[in-house]
Amino acid sequence: MYAQLVDTGTQSLRSLEELAPQERAFQDRIDAGVKIEPKDWMPEAYRKTLIRQISQHAHSEIVGQLPEGNWVTRAPTLQRKAILLAKIQDEAGHGLYLYSAAETLGVSRDELLAALHSGKAKYSSIFNYPTINWADMGAVGWLVDGSAIINQIPLCRCSYGPYARAMIRVCKEESFHARQGFDIMMALCKGSPEQKQMAQDALNRWWWPALMMFGPSDAESVNSAQSAQWRIKLHSNDELRQRMVDQTVPQVEYLGLNVPDPDLRWNEDTGHYEFGEIDWSEFHNVLKGNGPCNRERLRTRVKAYEDGQWFRDALVAHADKHAEPQPRVA
Repeated sequence: MYAQLVDTGTQSLRSLEELAPQERAFQDRIDAGVKIEPKDWMPEAYRKTLIRQISQHAHSEIVGQLPEGNWVTRAPTLQRKAILLAKIQDEAGHGLYLYSAAETLGVSRDELLAALHSGKAKYSSIFNYPTINWADMGAVGWLVDGSAIINQIPLCRCSYGPYARAMIRVCKEESFHARQGFDIMMALCKGSPEQKQMAQDALNRWWWPALMMFGPSDAESVNSAQSAQWRIKLHSNDELRQRMVDQTVPQVEYLGLNVPDPDLRWNEDTGHYEFGEIDWSEFHNVLKGNGPCNRERLRTRVKAYEDGQWFRDALVAHADKHAEPQPRVA
């Protein structure tokens, strides 16, 4: 998921009987499938949790442009360049939708970006890995965006209206991104032995980070239980990760590649693939800012924001000018 380890501020999950009347009425609306809208009453913890989750999701979308932007000038064909540019533009739009959704909760975009640029706010761990050759563009689209879709489709049914509605368009565009990535991998696998090896190497690099995207098991997490009760989170991390593995392994086989997991095997009894242990120490180390590209990504993001200040100032000046009453022409 693009939002990981979201803190709900909850120490323990309360039953309906323990809730105040207003909180109980709020939970009854959620249980009935009624969307919560910005002007509706909501618990402060619900509001803050949504701000953390939506803003982290938005940050991930705009930081996620950076590893792909490096390859615009080096795409192998004009068509590939145009497709990659369209994808990067989509990611910027996703960030815009999500920042707008977060603003409905009473937080400003300036506050959210300041938290990102200072390092206080987090974004998905997956974007702190390098894209060292063109095959990484295929692996990112196929595995990273494919994993994002698995997580984000349920969010179209989450309890907060603006977030759910934003996710409908985001998911449609992410489907294109995943197909684009798989198409790159397919082209490489149909090419020379060296090109197919590039695809295998990219799969080896991105397989485990993609599984980490969903976050550690939340079986014992109070935060996950609370988010599930509020219908901000609709499936557990383990359920989503299992869907990703079950969906992706047949695609790997179709490409003629090998999953870099010696423990991977099909379980006839469960109807699912079993896979090896994930190195969660790597995940937590990346989240702490010690991944291969953490500092580079944040530094590049801050520079881009500062370099664009003149343009934002010009937009504001233009809007202010046209907001002024215009003199009547005699």
